[in-house]
Amino acid sequence: MLDQSNSMKFGFVLPNRGPLSTREGLINLASQGESLGFDFMAVSDHVVVPRDISSTYPYTDSGEFPGGEFVGDCLEQLTTLAFIAGATSKAQLLTSVMVTPYRSAIHAGKVLATIDVLSKGRLLLGLGAGWMEEEFKALGLNTYELRGRVTDEYISAFKEMWTSNNPDFKGHHVSFSNISFEPKPTQKPHPPIWTGGESPAALRRAGRYADVWYPIGNNPKYRLQKPEKLYSYFERVKQNADEAGRDPESISLAYAASWYDETKAHITQDGDRTILTGSFNQIASDIDQLKEVGVDYLLIDVLGFDLLSSSTGESKERMDAFYTEIISQVIN
Repeated sequence: MLDQSNSMKFGFVLPNRGPLSTREGLINLASQGESLGFDFMAVSDHVVVPRDISSTYPYTDSGEFPGGEFVGDCLEQLTTLAFIAGATSKAQLLTSVMVTPYRSAIHAGKVLATIDVLSKGRLLLGLGAGWMEEEFKALGLNTYELRGRVTDEYISAFKEMWTSNNPDFKGHHVSFSNISFEPKPTQKPHPPIWTGGESPAALRRAGRYADVWYPIGNNPKYRLQKPEKLYSYFERVKQNADEAGRDPESISLAYAASWYDETKAHITQDGDRTILTGSFNQIASDIDQLKEVGVDYLLIDVLGFDLLSSSTGESKERMDAFYTEIISQVIN
């Protein structure tokens, strides 16, 4: 297995739903995370949350979308990141992930470039194709069945806007010419592109377009909660990159652990402890194993296990414990 010599970077989720998603809550959590030394902070993406959802959510065993008690309650992702950019100065800002087809390509490209400029080059662009058909329909979009193709095309369009002095693009879902696109993003050639997903199509997208592959480990169809399995999937990404004529070693690996729990061990149906749950010592050991298989970025969720009862104080205590009790044991 690959042993990464570079230090792993750590991030945490910021709320855009529930009682913590207030001006004061966001500023408090972002400031605490940055002062502790977290490298990046992430915001998820929903524009509207339909009242009735029959689409299968990919990251729960039941297929149910969590947080149903907050129907309709969500801050817009990119606006929230712009706000956080003004309240912080060091930590990077991750869209985790932006549902690529929800916004027009040129408008999204301009908003993202603006965030990167005003944050002085701190944007990390996590992109995905989406999963909730009802939200596509609520936004007036007829691209749900084509969402993967739309996402791939938008990535190419973003790169054209952000790098060309005379942007020109002809596609099935976005076309533009005879435009100036300024200012360009601060980061060159563009903000790092992280693509999510664990399916074969997602692995192909990562190989063809991504700077970072960014899976969530608890997808029941493609569960990646054992380091060796995560490594095998990452090898497929790199093989796809090679077949697309890209340098496989140019792609980094991120890992999202929404189930992170330092209060107790989660036990699988096979009787094994789920990675990144349990004692401080166990979680530190898990992080070392993830480093050994090539993980460069680790995202944890410290917002509490019940959004209704979550508090800013609890989340800040969990962030502090992660750094003082766990990261102190991890040899960088």
